[in-house]
Amino acid sequence: MDLGLQPSVSLTTRTPRAGECEGVDYSFVTDEEFRRKIAAGEMAEWAQVFDAHYGTPREPLEHAVASGSDMLLDIDIQGARQIRGNYPDDTVTIFVLPPSFAELEERLRRRATEQEAAIERRLMRARDEASAFPEYDYLIINSDLKESLIQLQAVVRAERLRVARLLSGFAAWNK
Repeated sequence: MDLGLQPSVSLTTRTPRAGECEGVDYSFVTDEEFRRKIAAGEMAEWAQVFDAHYGTPREPLEHAVASGSDMLLDIDIQGARQIRGNYPDDTVTIFVLPPSFAELEERLRRRATEQEAAIERRLMRARDEASAFPEYDYLIINSDLKESLIQLQAVVRAERLRVARLLSGFAAWNK
């Protein structure tokens, strides 16, 4: 299912996990480089999550907005709040929850990429963040990946048909 969404590649200061590819999953940078990019205004949003920084580079996002392309950002609630504040007319937010916290725990353990303490921290953070879903435009409960993708496709299609987004194109059509 191709939704025509350009994926955003986040920057992070954490070390790559097994199988992650530089420039595809993340761009991996040092703490110093990340701080330099923040100071230079090169980040559209950023946050510290546990012991690492994560953020969205400003330039690809600005290019997508200017060209009318749709970009998919996989960000936490801190980042979503920053993006919504900085790009209020161009932002659609979707909160994705697991079907239960027990299922989330099982998924984290199956992934087998973190120690017990890290899993516990992630679970505690997920419980805290879950309370933010009313701030979002849409909610997807990810119990079945195929169904979740169908729901995402429905949101993308609906948002592309929103009258406020179509007005500029309609003006040209109406001449």
